[in-house]
Amino acid sequence: MPTYVMLTNLTDEGRKTLKECPERIKDVNIKVEDMGANLLHQYALMGPYDFLNILEAPDNETMARIAVELGSRGTLQAMTLSAIPIDDFIRGLEKE
Repeated sequence: MPTYVMLTNLTDEGRKTLKECPERIKDVNIKVEDMGANLLHQYALMGPYDFLNILEAPDNETMARIAVELGSRGTLQAMTLSAIPIDDFIRGLEKE
């Protein structure tokens, strides 16, 4: 399955929700998996982003649906990136 990196920032509403109920993060993770992705790794960050999630999903459409669903809640803003394993990337370059 393709791998995706999702960088997220909490909104003011998201920070309030997280402060009141930190376990809410795990509820959201379950919803993401129910929508068809596998959450491989999740990190809280210090810096310009609040969280880093590494996921697998069957296709771009699934990840787009997840990003829209999470963003529509008003608690976070997400940037989703497709991640290509380096060996696959090299093979793609060698095909010419």
